[in-house]
Amino acid sequence: QVQLVESGGGLVQPGGSLRLSCAASGSIFSASFMGWYRQAPGKQRELVAAIDSGGSTNVVDSVKGRFTISRDNAKNTVSLQMNSLKPEDTAIYYCNAVYSGWPYWGQGIQVTVSS
Repeated sequence: QVQLVESGGGLVQPGGSLRLSCAASGSIFSASFMGWYRQAPGKQRELVAAIDSGGSTNVVDSVKGRFTISRDNAKNTVSLQMNSLKPEDTAIYYCNAVYSGWPYWGQGIQVTVSS
């Protein structure tokens, strides 16, 4: 059983930055996929950024140039650096990892962008 714990969320003004971290209870080296999803009120959960076991990354168009995903296999963490935040980035952010085809989820963390 893998547990994922997110941290780093909170309230930030538009244009500000936050860094989300996801700590895994097991080694992320064997995870084939790790990603950050978000869900805003009244909307479906969407994939924001992903990184595979080889380090290749992908982000959704709405955050390109602003968000960066990275992983530290030695620390078993995946991070999401979010810059130039906009009110529309407000959502609960979830960490996701796939091990041997099985998905695991963190509990989610709130990010609010507001003045």
